[in-house]
Amino acid sequence: MKQSEKQPTEGEKSGHERLTALIGRHLLRTLGQPDDLLCVQVRRLWEDHYRANVFLRADVSARIARSYFLVTDRDGNIMQSTPGLTRLA
Repeated sequence: MKQSEKQPTEGEKSGHERLTALIGRHLLRTLGQPDDLLCVQVRRLWEDHYRANVFLRADVSARIARSYFLVTDRDGNIMQSTPGLTRLA
């Protein structure tokens, strides 16, 4: 028998969006902000595990300059990163 997955409520979606934005800000504060930064994309993998991609401008296109697997606390603070975080700027 197939289990049905619980769909997130609007409040959960909004809270999740705020948390991923906060994680992105924490990541940029640690890495620094490169001049050619396009955006930071944070995606939840499961529970407190996220993947974060740092996109930089490359002429008329974009490229992923760095990609991290993150473990955070409930407040979006980065507790662990693979690979480790080093300043970009």
